[in-house]
Amino acid sequence: MIAYVMVGTNDLERAVKFYDLLMPKMNMVRVETDKDFAAYAPKSKPEKIEFYVTKPFDSNRANSGNGTMIALAVETIQIVADCHKAGIDAGGKDEGAPGFRPAHGKIYYAYLRDLDGNKLCFVHEQEF
Repeated sequence: MIAYVMVGTNDLERAVKFYDLLMPKMNMVRVETDKDFAAYAPKSKPEKIEFYVTKPFDSNRANSGNGTMIALAVETIQIVADCHKAGIDAGGKDEGAPGFRPAHGKIYYAYLRDLDGNKLCFVHEQEF
């Protein structure tokens, strides 16, 4: 159902540096950049853009929505942890350390906010 995800930024250069460190953990690469946005796609399908970071089209300030979150599915719990660490190392804010939720559940999550306050969740559902 979801074609792609887009988050806003007020400093595209800074946001690109953040996402350039984070996206490779999910096998995503930056495939396009212009003065208003950067686009990321799977390494295996660079023509299939799935994530954008962009200056708002209406030229107003970008802001994060309270209660808005983007959940990004990854293949392993190690990738969840790697994404969380990469985001924190790139200047993001911890919003929830990697772990199962509930503690004895089968879904592994980690949360952080990017440099513009957008909330990201990295998630892996284990099959038992």
